[in-house]
Order: sequence, then C-alpha cells, then structure tokens
Amino acid sequence: MTKSSTAVMPTYGRLDIAFTKGEGVWLTDSDGKKYLDALSGIAVCNLGHAHPAIAKAIAEQASTLIHTSNIYQIPLQIELAEKLTELSGMEQVFFCNSGAEANETAIKIARKYGHSKGIDKPVIIVMDASFHGRTMATLTATGNPKVHAGFEPLVPGFVRVPYNDLDALRMAIGHWPEAVAVMVEPVQGEGGVKIPDTDYLAGVRDLCTQRQLLMMLDEVQTGIGRTGTWFAFQQSDDVVPDVMMLAKGLGNGMPIGACLASGLATDVLQPGNHGSTFGGNPLACRAALTVLETIESEHVLDNVSSLTHDIVNGFHDALAGQEEVKTIRSSGFMFGIELTIPCTELVQQALEKGILINVTADKIVRLLPPLIMTKDEANTMVSLVSNLVIEFLASKAVKSVA
Repeated sequence: MTKSSTAVMPTYGRLDIAFTKGEGVWLTDSDGKKYLDALSGIAVCNLGHAHPAIAKAIAEQASTLIHTSNIYQIPLQIELAEKLTELSGMEQVFFCNSGAEANETAIKIARKYGHSKGIDKPVIIVMDASFHGRTMATLTATGNPKVHAGFEPLVPGFVRVPYNDLDALRMAIGHWPEAVAVMVEPVQGEGGVKIPDTDYLAGVRDLCTQRQLLMMLDEVQTGIGRTGTWFAFQQSDDVVPDVMMLAKGLGNGMPIGACLASGLATDVLQPGNHGSTFGGNPLACRAALTVLETIESEHVLDNVSSLTHDIVNGFHDALAGQEEVKTIRSSGFMFGIELTIPCTELVQQALEKGILINVTADKIVRLLPPLIMTKDEANTMVSLVSNLVIEFLASKAVKSVA
C-alpha cells in the first residue's frame, strides 16, 4: 500500500501506487515493479522518462540560473520563441506554465481583439466535448458539463457548437455578430481521441478568414510531435492558425506553456495586458529547447510516422471479432479504442498487468505512449492492451450470461 495523506487536498481520485524511477518508456514503483508507460503523464513525457539530454540540460541550467523575471531580457526565452515560430510559421510567443494558462492567454487575446473592433461583449465559439483546462474561463470553454458542475456562474462570452460540423459552425458565426474567435482542438483528446474529417480544419480556417475571426487551435495535447508532425495543423493544407496553444510535451515534464500568435492576433497584447511570474524562465526554456533539439536530432517524428500504422494494424488484428470493440482510431501516437460498454475499471486492471493506460469518456481506452517507443516496446503495448481488453470483455460476457 502507498501512503496517502489528508494534508493533500483531495482533488484527484488517485490510484494506490507511487513511482520512484523512470527510464525511457518504463516506470518503477515503490515496490520495485516495472510498468510500461502508455500514457506519458498524459502526453507530457514525449521523450520518455529521464532522457539523458533533458536531464543534463536541466542540471546544467539549475546550477547556472533558474529564474530572474520577465522585467528583464531572457536570452533562452528569445531563442525558444524564435525556434517555435520557425517550426510553426507563426510570429510571436507568450510563455506561461501550463496548457490552461496558454488557453487563458488565447481567450484574453480574443477578447482584446474583439474590443479593438468595437465589440463590447465578444463571443468565442467553442466545441462540444472539448477540454481546455480548469481555470474559470477555460472550464467554461470546455464542453463537458461534469467540469462545469459546482462552479457556476460560468464566465460569459462562449457559444458551443458540435465538433467536426462545419455547417453548425457556419450557422453560429452567422447568428452571433459578436463572434471574434473559434477555439478548437485538432483532435479531441479528453473527449475520446475524436479525429475530425480531413477537411475540417481547413474549413474552420476558411470560415474564420471570411469573417475575420481568430482561429485558435488548442494543441496542448496534439503539439510537439504527438500526431507525427510538429503540430497537428501541419497535416492540413493551407492552414495556419491565428493563435496556437502549447504545453504538455514542450517541456517533457518541466512545467511550461506557450501561446503563439500570428496574422490578426499579432501585437494584440501589449505591455501591461498580460503576464506570468514564472513563465518562460531560464530553466523551463532550456528544457524546452533541448526537447525540440532532441526531437530533431533523434528523428523522433519519423519514429512516430513509421510505428503508428503498425500499432493500429496490431490492434485491429488482435481485437478482430470482438463485437464490443466499436472503433480503433489514431492520430499519430494518440490511440483510442472505443468499446460499447463502460470500461473505467480497465485502468486498475492494467496496473496489475504492468501497463499504464487511461479511460476517457467512460468507454474509450486512450493510449499516449512516449514518442521514442521502439518497435518491440510497441508490440508489447499492443499485446498487453489487447489481452487486457479481451479478458475484460470475456468477464463481462460471463457475468451477463450468469
């Protein structure tokens, strides 16, 4: 048993396990048992655990300079901003500490942009089943009533439409002249690895351009190589957002978020409009720069592209004939296995089998493995998860017969 404490606020339904060491795609718990991490800290540790280059960079920077303040120039922040704009084709970056903060920044950009156009009460169009964070504004933007419950009154200025529905978006834009932005995930992660039609993002871009709305992409989970390209929007032709939000994989575990701006969103925020005490400090920026350099030098994006097809085919082969497996979907190293029945107990059962997984939207097994996973490790993941699902479904079938 792992010790818990009433001194920690009970905001998480924590599992009774603690990890003491990580190496690559593997974690070791306090009893010495090893687990294959198919969750990466929820898409954070893209380069796995204790990557030597990241560990070295953090140690060197920590012994040199951790923090000054954003009232001074921070050379590593400038270097990281220039690298992110080079990779994305965007123009400016604001640094913060998390995905929720990056999304808050985007919301402030949208509102200030709206006020600059003479709109007193700007409206941001968001999506059903989305997830953008747990601050008051980002939980309001989130399309999940469970996240809203108990925190009313919510922040005004958001209108919700179905995801992957350009007609609904077009109607909302026409109905709300106060609309200033569309906020959307390229792939809905918490919503169940929902992948839109191939022309969806391009359609959103066109609608935003026609009405001079900001296209704001929440790439907190999809960014930094998770889908096989640096950013998921790069898989759609002629799409560059006005605002893009990043975090998670950017620091490989070091807290850092970023909100990028281009086009209509450039220079919207001015001195005094926004800030962050810790955002973009030397330690976080050094870690993020090393992440980007390592992804390039170790050809990590190629690894994602080459293994994704094999993993998906492996699941299809192993789970063929399982009628309760509704769909198997993937965008790079974001995998969703949707069942026809609730399967939240699989998380605990997976721990017992030595693998970390997640279940989202009650019925979807979500896998977000490290991008450095080898073919052998990928095969191990497919085997463990497939057997887990098959045994689970068989046990449910036995109970229903009984």
